[in-house]
Amino acid sequence: MKILHLDTNHSLLINQLKESGFENYEDYISSKPEIEDKIHEYDGIVIRSRFTIDKSFLDKATNLKFIGRVGAGLENIDCDYAEKKGINLISAPEGNRNAVGEHALGMLLSLFNKLNKADKEVREGKWFREENRGVELDGKTVGIIGYGNMGKAFAKKLRGFDVEVICYDIKPNVGDENCKQVSLKELQEKVDVLSLHTPQTERTLNMVNDKFINNFSKPFWLLNTARGKSVVTKDLVTALESKKILGAGLDVLEYEKRSFENLFTDQEMPEAFKYLIHAENVLISPHVAGWTIESKEKLAQTIVDKIKVKFC
Repeated sequence: MKILHLDTNHSLLINQLKESGFENYEDYISSKPEIEDKIHEYDGIVIRSRFTIDKSFLDKATNLKFIGRVGAGLENIDCDYAEKKGINLISAPEGNRNAVGEHALGMLLSLFNKLNKADKEVREGKWFREENRGVELDGKTVGIIGYGNMGKAFAKKLRGFDVEVICYDIKPNVGDENCKQVSLKELQEKVDVLSLHTPQTERTLNMVNDKFINNFSKPFWLLNTARGKSVVTKDLVTALESKKILGAGLDVLEYEKRSFENLFTDQEMPEAFKYLIHAENVLISPHVAGWTIESKEKLAQTIVDKIKVKFC
């Protein structure tokens, strides 16, 4: 089988596939139309987020048997159309779930203890102790929306704290020893911290909006290490200003391009983003929650293992 690699990944991916008898070809610079001109020559492709695999692309991929996405989500692929054409879809949420869980916990503890604010002030020669008095996580209720690989990893990280962990998921019976599954209504009544771990779907686009936020019974902290377009940024800003949301840890933003490689689709900085970058109770990172040295290797290994199981 001939595999076309469209993004650079850990070297083990190509090396192990080669050892298993696959022919590997690399093209990290050609445009999408240029790739479409030759995609019929390949049995499989491996991609991260370089461009969208849409109906037009798939129609030209007449011999394609699988698409391997070195990441968790598949929103950059027309999954329904690919499956209709008999193409296997392979992703690797197992590869970076631990990294995402650790990142979410790190963001939460940093927000509670004002570490970004305090660090900046000390570097400027300011020694403000009372202004940087923190909040303890013990005794809080943490709510998770989306209890799959990422949600479960975050819940596992919380086991060392005296907290109640609850989750809401559209699938039944996903709760476990680390987390109790509840209704969305109960979650919104109880939580002090809300962490999003949902894929990007029609149901999650713009999910966190004014109405959603105002259905919470008390002010809460928000973490988003999932997909940026799940949160309406201007509504988040309104909630931060009113203190309905006490602070936010955002690894992803509404404004990211579909490739996740750049922030804005144009050069103009949105007003809501201007607020976020100056807010002391907001932490922002550049979509790197699952982007660790270890996860790079684990993501690649997961894809290799799944390809070998299916096609060797």
